[in-house]
Amino acid sequence: MVVTVDYRTPDVQAAAPSSPALDAVRLIGTAGGAGRAADGAWTVRRAVRFHRKKYALLLSRSARVASKRALDVTVALSLLIALAPLFALVALLIKATDGGAILFWQTRVGKRGREFRFPKFRSMVPNAERLLASVLHQNHHQAGVTFKLKRDPRVTWIGRVLRRTSIDELPQLWCVLTGQMTLVGPRPAVPREVAQYTLLERRRLGVTPGLTCIWQVSGRGDVPFHRQVEMDLDYIHRQSFLLDLKLLLLTVPAVLVGRGAY
Repeated sequence: MVVTVDYRTPDVQAAAPSSPALDAVRLIGTAGGAGRAADGAWTVRRAVRFHRKKYALLLSRSARVASKRALDVTVALSLLIALAPLFALVALLIKATDGGAILFWQTRVGKRGREFRFPKFRSMVPNAERLLASVLHQNHHQAGVTFKLKRDPRVTWIGRVLRRTSIDELPQLWCVLTGQMTLVGPRPAVPREVAQYTLLERRRLGVTPGLTCIWQVSGRGDVPFHRQVEMDLDYIHRQSFLLDLKLLLLTVPAVLVGRGAY
């Protein structure tokens, strides 16, 4: 592009005769300046809209996290207090069965791969972990990485009752109270299972694990592993305070029916 600079003084320029070509150049220059100003204003408006949406999203997410945590603490603390007599009775029955430990502590994998101690009322014989290799071939989930066995010979008589009613999971309310778990979220897996996860399955580790979630109210142990993953990822994508309330309400009849609890 060739740029012509007029070095004449203003009075000479004003006295100079005009031409159509020169008028066109002056008009283009004026329009270009107006266009740049309009572009600048549009860029500013776009930046304002972007930041408005960004902070609205952050505010919405913060409110959801705060409301979820408030629900966790309120429900977990209330249940731990209200169910204290039941916990005492279960402890006596477990102790009277074989004299072993009341709680079974296991390492589970939480959010972003952080491991934590995970308690359950003991429902198996004291040496159940050492006997695991002898029953792995009977795994009900042959196509997945999880281990489920409908009639596990390691489970005690009181353990079957606890599992059927999901009472064995109630000590995990302590993990909810301390923030290692939440009421609603994907169930935490053991390190042995997580080591076999694909990249897709590892997306389950992107949120805090929970006591119940979609597949816990859709058949529990009867749901194959690949469907568990699909349901967990669906929850992660759609999670909200209202969805959590819905799943908590659906958990009650699911526990009472006992489908997939073994």
